[in-house]
Amino acid sequence: MPPGRGGMLIIGLGNEYRRDDAVGLVVARRLKEAAPAHVRVLEESGEGTALIESWKGADAVILIDALHSGAKAGTVRRLDAHRQPIPTGLFHYSTHAFGLAEAIELARALGQLPPCLIVYGIEGTNFEAGLGLSPEVEKAVPKAVERVLSDLHALSVPSDLSA
Repeated sequence: MPPGRGGMLIIGLGNEYRRDDAVGLVVARRLKEAAPAHVRVLEESGEGTALIESWKGADAVILIDALHSGAKAGTVRRLDAHRQPIPTGLFHYSTHAFGLAEAIELARALGQLPPCLIVYGIEGTNFEAGLGLSPEVEKAVPKAVERVLSDLHALSVPSDLSA
């Protein structure tokens, strides 16, 4: 579904050539195969203004990115952008000065957040140049896919079940 036409959107973020930083892209690729047909799945580098542009008009957006909080590698963390600010320190491995957290907070200030914006952060351990996820992060990918699919299902179910 093109931008500006509502619907659900998943965006995997990362840099494929910085090891665990690629986890958002890996999860997005798995979700392309598993998500319902009405859900768009994109891969982005994480540059902030491109993110804001890509989610314009979407009703629900799920972002997936590597984070670094000091937790155990492979930990999957879920943040709801409408319930809490997204700490810039968690996603500081972006190669862009204006990344995920900054984009969300700018969009919030401008009144451009989608009605639903969920962020999944997967704790990385190795952000050096190279290909392939660390074993701990690779093990977290199926769990992240499962949790995103669960959110998609919950977002698809009408909240008002009264007849």
